[in-house]
Amino acid sequence: MSEKKIAVLGCGLWGRNVVRNFYNLNALGMVCDLDDDNIAKVKAEYPNVATTKDYRDILSNDNIMGVVVVTPSHTHFRFVKAMLEAGKHVYVEKPISTVAQEARDLADLAESKGLVLMVGHLLLYHPAVNRLKMLIEDGVLGDIVYAQSDRLNINYFKNDRSVMWDLAPHDVSMMSYVTGKDPVRVISAVGCSSDRNDIMDITHLTIEFEGGMVGQIADSWITPKKHVQLLVRGTKKTAILDDTVAENKLTIYENFKAGSSEILQPDVLEIEPLKLECQHFISCCETGNKARSDGENGFKVVSILE
Repeated sequence: MSEKKIAVLGCGLWGRNVVRNFYNLNALGMVCDLDDDNIAKVKAEYPNVATTKDYRDILSNDNIMGVVVVTPSHTHFRFVKAMLEAGKHVYVEKPISTVAQEARDLADLAESKGLVLMVGHLLLYHPAVNRLKMLIEDGVLGDIVYAQSDRLNINYFKNDRSVMWDLAPHDVSMMSYVTGKDPVRVISAVGCSSDRNDIMDITHLTIEFEGGMVGQIADSWITPKKHVQLLVRGTKKTAILDDTVAENKLTIYENFKAGSSEILQPDVLEIEPLKLECQHFISCCETGNKARSDGENGFKVVSILE
């Protein structure tokens, strides 16, 4: 690629993975973080990459064509808006915002300026998720009637408003993407706090999608044994994608014959989905193409969660 590079704003736990991938793709130009320890780690590992504690240094740098925003979700709107207004392409971690109207404004701003706005709905870049999407499009499962996504894990930090805002953007965006159906309305939403405070760490959502498909989503921050599974039931067959296993992630079951299943080997290399997502952002910046998980996609997800 040309000399134009990518900046990463925020290099905490997840930001470090983003930094590593853009560095390995020879695209990392600058890293910004308020925390001295985080900056020190970047300097030690990537001595030739510029660092700053002031995000305005990114705005004024003409060599930066795109910015990845990996900060707490309640700060996304302010940072993304500033970057877009400065003429930078933006890839923001999910959710794009925690307010639907803000998401709408950002999508419109990017559109009006002809800039790429991409949301980190990581699973849209997952090889097994894309294999499942192809099977559904080919009619292998029949008409899709139900989907269930369980994303249960442990999080000791609980530094966001709730587990729903942290994890459910993955579930809603993935369900909509693989089935080709947009969410229509929320049927029910319940949650609780195991710490008995205001931060919900277990949530259950039931959502109606186009064509009457029902989607159920369970998210947890308090499950010591990680469980990440997507079930999609059609009128003919049911698919289960288990992302906690290292291989044979995708299995198809006959609906009306006991004990019959086939494991599908995805016809893809096991590439880290984040690497594919980072490559996609660089490609969109260079070509001006819309991102697979664009601002519109981000707006739809936030509208349902709000």
